[in-house]
Amino acid sequence: MKRAKPSPRRPSRTSGPERQASLIGAAASLFAANGFQGTTTKEIAKAAGVSEALLFKYFPTKRALYAAILAEKAQYSELREAVEEAAKKQDDTGLFTLLASYRIKKGADPTMLRLLLFSALEGHELADMFFQRQYRTFHDLLAHYISKRIESGAFRPVDPLLAARAFFGIIVHHRLLHDILGLPMHRSYEDTIDEYVSLFLGGLIQPSPAFRPHTHT
Repeated sequence: MKRAKPSPRRPSRTSGPERQASLIGAAASLFAANGFQGTTTKEIAKAAGVSEALLFKYFPTKRALYAAILAEKAQYSELREAVEEAAKKQDDTGLFTLLASYRIKKGADPTMLRLLLFSALEGHELADMFFQRQYRTFHDLLAHYISKRIESGAFRPVDPLLAARAFFGIIVHHRLLHDILGLPMHRSYEDTIDEYVSLFLGGLIQPSPAFRPHTHT
């Protein structure tokens, strides 16, 4: 696998927020291609078209830059509101479809998934930071929803946290195959999501009691 090299940008007069966004974008691309440990601040500065000294002015450490990437990418307010609304309506299919379709879609950016993989493989504390910022909220939200549906009798009695992890595991595995390894999809995105949700809910939903005809005594 060839190591990604930074492509220097032509220097231009930009505002502080624009410069910061440029640094975050350059770092995200390089971290996703080469890993956290395999990327130097010099390479990031070169890719962003600035000096290393200016990079340190905005981000004193690579860790601070990594945290900024996660903060920028973790803009989930609209998704969370939609998921919470589906939960209030007890719309099982709608809720699971929302979570799956946010990640499984045409043109999905694999950058964050690559960052997760590198973080886990390199074994540094940023892997935990990634999970807390990117996944923890929706893991907990889905586990809580499953728990409530079990209490109401709608879902079979299962471990809610394991069930939530299993569903997100389907999504991550799909993205590994298609977004990272490049395996072609043989179904549309919509059909694929519908199938995943149907299969998963089929194992959760409590089956209706078998019809038993009354007997006369």
